[in-house]
Amino acid sequence: MMSTQISEILQLSVAERIQLVEDIWDSVAAFPDDVPLTEAQKKELDRRLQAYRQNPDEGISWEELKAQLSQS
Repeated sequence: MMSTQISEILQLSVAERIQLVEDIWDSVAAFPDDVPLTEAQKKELDRRLQAYRQNPDEGISWEELKAQLSQS
């Protein structure tokens, strides 16, 4: 059954497959408690959040990053 689903997915256009991945990710993100983090991952997220709070203007926005990637 899984191979049939995969073969059907592979028949989709690239844009449709990207949308499918986004939809799947959204369904996972809707239940964050179902995705356990290791202690190391929690510490890294805390470190990144602290770095952001100390220098919120240091990085670039998601929109800027997407724009840069689309120009590549």
